[in-house]
Amino acid sequence: MRRGVGAGASPWVVAFRARADGFFDDLRVAGMEKPRQFTRDGQANSGMRAAIVYNRAVPERHARPRGGGRAEPREITELRLIKERQPDLQSAVDMQIELIQLQRRVQARVAMPWFDWSAATVEAHDASGTPLLRFEDIPIEWTELRLMVRQTGEILRRHDSLESADFAHVQTLAREADIKTVLEQWYQRTAHAPTTAGARDAGDAMLGEVLTLALRPFLARCADVVQPRVDLSPWTRGYCPLCGDEPDFAVITPAAERWLICRRCTLRWRFDSLGCPYCDNRDRTRITSFATPDGQYRVYGCDACQRYLKAYDGRNAPRPVMPTVDGVATLPLDAAAQQRGYTA
Repeated sequence: MRRGVGAGASPWVVAFRARADGFFDDLRVAGMEKPRQFTRDGQANSGMRAAIVYNRAVPERHARPRGGGRAEPREITELRLIKERQPDLQSAVDMQIELIQLQRRVQARVAMPWFDWSAATVEAHDASGTPLLRFEDIPIEWTELRLMVRQTGEILRRHDSLESADFAHVQTLAREADIKTVLEQWYQRTAHAPTTAGARDAGDAMLGEVLTLALRPFLARCADVVQPRVDLSPWTRGYCPLCGDEPDFAVITPAAERWLICRRCTLRWRFDSLGCPYCDNRDRTRITSFATPDGQYRVYGCDACQRYLKAYDGRNAPRPVMPTVDGVATLPLDAAAQQRGYTA
């Protein structure tokens, strides 16, 4: 299972790949924009590869109360719209909704942390390339963390995204006394440790998937505090300045800047508009970019490390980027990129 829900080797991406030829042909007729490769001067050359599949952007829609109660979170409303328009994504949407509901319940109970970082401290971390957040500074409530591990595993298993043996391992971990040690070691191991295509262990990927989702309510609280208060503009590396993990999505701002979004803590930081965050390739001739016809979504494939990154183009978008929504909406793009040899 891939890091980041709904892509990689998920059953939905496998299904899209299995019937890719006919599916892509249908979308070529619909006018899919051809991929583009960039020359050294940054100009785009069109027509380098065949057209790709995409999921239409989710339109603007306000959440309405269900049964007269509290209005649904905007992300869930948008996900329900995806399910209506893309029946193939129904199971992926249902799983994402369950994960969002679980994470929101727990995050509402997580205390807001306080970080007394001076400008000199931030500058020192930037100079050394060391992420700011130490494991011991994460506001983890261990009863809640065990709940997150157990119920995240149950959700993934229910939607066929976790093998039975892996599910058993996760449930055992949730009960183990040394879960803190396991989590801390994983956190340290995955901070600033980018991996290349084909170099990941399946067992580590599975555990990392569950721990990433389980820890998100606590790390997202940290990101909520840091994002508006700390100047992250000097940070130009491809991994997160807060927790050190990799991005799994990006957003192009109205100012045409590309901001990476951390897959673990959801923090955002500015990065080179065409560089690869995974191998630091800045040669634009080795970056292949392809987009949906409406320009709402884009994929950047690195021909140096064979990894790819999806992005939401916010320059003419009807709403802000929503990684939990856009990650599901672009599942067909994962299938298309992987069919062309790229790895998430």
